[in-house]
Amino acid sequence: MDVTIKIEEVSPVKKKLTFEIPWERVKKELDFAYVKVGKQARVKGFRPGKTPRKILETYYKDQAEGEAISSLVNDNYWDAIEKNNITPASQPVVDQQGITPEADFVFSATVETRPVIDPQGYLGLELEKEEAVVTDEAVNSKIDELRNMYSTVEDIVEDRAVQEGDFVSIDFQGSVDGKALDSMKADNYLLEIGSGRFIPGFEKELVGLKKDQEKEFPITFPTEYGAKDVAGKEAVFKVTVKAIKMKRTPDLDEEFMKNFERFESIEALKTNIREAIEEEQKAMVASAFTRKMLDNLLEKNVFEVPESLVDRQLYMMIMNYQQQMARSGVDPQKAAELSYRMKDNMKGEAERQVKIGLLLDAIAAREGITADEQDLEERIRLMAARFGRDVDSVKKACEKDDMVDSLKAEIIEQKTIQFIEEKASIKMVKPENAQKEG
Repeated sequence: MDVTIKIEEVSPVKKKLTFEIPWERVKKELDFAYVKVGKQARVKGFRPGKTPRKILETYYKDQAEGEAISSLVNDNYWDAIEKNNITPASQPVVDQQGITPEADFVFSATVETRPVIDPQGYLGLELEKEEAVVTDEAVNSKIDELRNMYSTVEDIVEDRAVQEGDFVSIDFQGSVDGKALDSMKADNYLLEIGSGRFIPGFEKELVGLKKDQEKEFPITFPTEYGAKDVAGKEAVFKVTVKAIKMKRTPDLDEEFMKNFERFESIEALKTNIREAIEEEQKAMVASAFTRKMLDNLLEKNVFEVPESLVDRQLYMMIMNYQQQMARSGVDPQKAAELSYRMKDNMKGEAERQVKIGLLLDAIAAREGITADEQDLEERIRLMAARFGRDVDSVKKACEKDDMVDSLKAEIIEQKTIQFIEEKASIKMVKPENAQKEG
């Protein structure tokens, strides 16, 4: 009554297991299935559990054979998986032709498997890492942003025409095919000349006009314009300049510093900005370096990955992208459509992330890198601080949502990356775009 099992390697990440189960064993399972079905069968003239087998075979044959096949497949498949140290990455695709009396039952199960990885080249990597360089130009640029935040728009006193960079307050009415449209009408609309915020060509038509001056001119809407009813059509606009304004940006002086009570001087403000930029630069440099390091490892370790794992990662990425758009105010249905369109563009990155995860798992296993309770407590403490909650409530939420294993996996991955970086030979270099200080 031994089951014959044949294991075929379809690819490095896919196996086909073929089972041949002797009829004696099939018959035993089928008999048990009929007993089970018979206890629940309702046949007129017979009490539950007392229906003759021949009657059950007439009315419940498909159900009984289905029960038997399910047991035969599941019991033998999982037993073979365990005994042959196969790690499935997906549910198997089962092929079977049903039960034939007096014949052995044959079925196959094709399953994707996690690749067996022998990690190479992760010790002593020779890498370059950019320094976090903060230039005076970057600091001054941030200060200019601050000054712009506190800038004001004021009426121009002198009698002059509209120029590039001016702000104008206008009344306008647009017409298409001689019909004035409400969607092309506004009063006291504030527009920055040269900003490119309006229909292409519109702002240029206002240059040279003076206050209270009117102008009528045609504008052709772009063919890809958002409003389809006017896309590609010519409109005639009638515009009146109500006021010409100019942006006044405050000087970087003591008066401007009154907006920042925590800083006693301009130098203190610059120092704070420099430190903030440096922290931002360090984070960006660290992220770029880690990506470069992991890409270097992938070049040294070439292996296939199960398509099911890539699909799972791709689904998670699409859902995250969709949620980000929804949080930023995009209509949920539109967010879903846009995120799904990104599917093909995201697939390469999804495959990369799966490969990195599997490779880091293999390195962690070889080096004995684990996550203990202290690591977990520290991670939960950081999560609580980030979300402004107490540690106990975050811990209970993680346990309730079965997040403990995934948190441990994240910790192991981060510790493994740190291990690889610590063992690497790193040369610090200045970024190519770093400008020399004056």
